[in-house]
Amino acid sequence: MLKIAIPNKGSLSEPATEMLRESGYATRQDTRKLVLRDAENDVEFFFLRPRDIAVYVGAGRLDVGITGRDLLLDSGVRATEIMSLGFATSTFRFASRPGEVESVEKLADRRIATSYPGLVRRYLAERGMDADVVRLDGAVETAVELGVADVIADVVETGSTLRAAGLEVFGEPILRSEAVLVRRGGRGDADPEGLDVLIRRLQGVLVARRYVMMDYDIRAELVEQACAITPGLESPTVSPLHDRGWVAVRAMVPRAKVNKVMDELYDIGARAILVTTIHACRI
Repeated sequence: MLKIAIPNKGSLSEPATEMLRESGYATRQDTRKLVLRDAENDVEFFFLRPRDIAVYVGAGRLDVGITGRDLLLDSGVRATEIMSLGFATSTFRFASRPGEVESVEKLADRRIATSYPGLVRRYLAERGMDADVVRLDGAVETAVELGVADVIADVVETGSTLRAAGLEVFGEPILRSEAVLVRRGGRGDADPEGLDVLIRRLQGVLVARRYVMMDYDIRAELVEQACAITPGLESPTVSPLHDRGWVAVRAMVPRAKVNKVMDELYDIGARAILVTTIHACRI
């Protein structure tokens, strides 16, 4: 039975649970429940603090887990990211008082406050720099004002919180993070039994979220032109209609481009253009 760690709270929890539900797995009805066995799908879910998930997976106590890329790298454990899941995106950056630290190269011997000391130390070590990394749990924006640090390293979204604290970002992002699926061991280790099924299901959800199914009718002599607009993932399905001068075409189309594609098809003569949502798929 595949043992899967799931975030029990925070920004990762609800999207992870929804993605697994769309993948056909059982979901807990009681949020106080810490373990859920899904015998039909031969998996067992463990609901843990997001920061602890990489630790349990890295220690081999659980097979796989959903956590943030930032939390995985900060943990320093032997676990491997195997796929990104497309939600809970964030950017991790340095910030200081305006004009005080202008580039990453100026971080040497500075005091850096962060809730992700492992991630920051790794970043500095890769660049051959040494600094005093101060670990703080929770908000770090006041660390500079209170004299605990010269620089902070934290997740930045709009930057409004930093500006309110009299800080501004500098340098390139330390990391672009999002929710990821991780497994125990390194890249050369054997995958846990059942992981291939989980990956296929999650990939199916990701594809279903990015694409829609488009159907339309078009005159037979315009098929090649239409298929150039809707090439599908491999090739469109083309079927003859009762009227021999027309055919029906079906193809997967990127959700973000659906209205533009419909306009282009209509302009070349396609009619009865219909769009339907894809709930699940296997590619």
